[in-house]
Amino acid sequence: MRTVSVIVPVYHNAESLPVLLRRLQSMADKEPEQFEFIFVDDGSHHDNSFPVLEELAQTDPRIKALRLARNFGSNAASSAGIAYARGDCVVAISADLQDPPELIGELLTQWRLGSKVVLATRRGRVDPWLTKATSQAFWWLFRRYGLPNFPEQGCDYVLIDRQVLNVLADINEPNGGIGMVLWTGFQPAYVEYDRVARDPNYGKSQWTFGKKITYFIDLFVSFSDKPIRAVSVMGLMMALLGFLYACAIVISWWQGSRDLVAGWSSTIVILLLVSGVQLIMLGVLGEYQLRMLQTIRKRPPFVIDRVVDPSRAQQRQREPQPIDEDL
Repeated sequence: MRTVSVIVPVYHNAESLPVLLRRLQSMADKEPEQFEFIFVDDGSHHDNSFPVLEELAQTDPRIKALRLARNFGSNAASSAGIAYARGDCVVAISADLQDPPELIGELLTQWRLGSKVVLATRRGRVDPWLTKATSQAFWWLFRRYGLPNFPEQGCDYVLIDRQVLNVLADINEPNGGIGMVLWTGFQPAYVEYDRVARDPNYGKSQWTFGKKITYFIDLFVSFSDKPIRAVSVMGLMMALLGFLYACAIVISWWQGSRDLVAGWSSTIVILLLVSGVQLIMLGVLGEYQLRMLQTIRKRPPFVIDRVVDPSRAQQRQREPQPIDEDL
């Protein structure tokens, strides 16, 4: 019988975890595959997410709970869960219940039909207008200059076959996220759904504006060379304009102009403008170099502090113990 591993990154989601688990268990009872549920606590420190996971793990041997040493980010938490998973496929889903766990049945239907990657894409979402506007702008830019086959409304709810996971493990690129799954070239299947509003009983989203900016830069730098090409074009244009302006000054001097000092203000404006553009260029180059440094120094994307896995503990108890020959 094939196994499905459900990966759930957790960050201050103590209130929603019991409800999420009940819905996952109900979904799994309707499917022919066997399941394991891997919850990864991404360094929650303001609530009791991990103690809740420890209690839940005692009620169902299919539950595994990992605790990271600190907050590494949701992508790193998902990677930790995937590294621990033993399933023939994995399904990554968030813990805030805005994405319905019951949809996993439809993802599995596409997987059984042969799809190695199945994306749950948002048909609609109930979020504040600013969140929706910035999200749509982000995904439009990413589709236009990064990966054209990425879903229009974004995606973080996905099923990935073991064959694709093995390819991703060989690549071992830390900042790719779901974009790297699409980059592999396996043709994805799509399942649409409506993302529901966040239940106020489950607290505020931890997906802050700063994290969104970092995620945007990570994806853009990983899958698009347009920023660095734009820097090259801007540098060429600035050099050309500077050369033309220098020629104009030389010609004025050659013709005996006495108005050169009068252009001091315009010179300062141009100097400030050019300096600003150069700083932007350095920033873009720095983002690419930072990702190269992160890859070269080979630091692990996550560090696991604790593991709660009752099923493996039971397996070790059933294994024959080595005989001490001195006895």
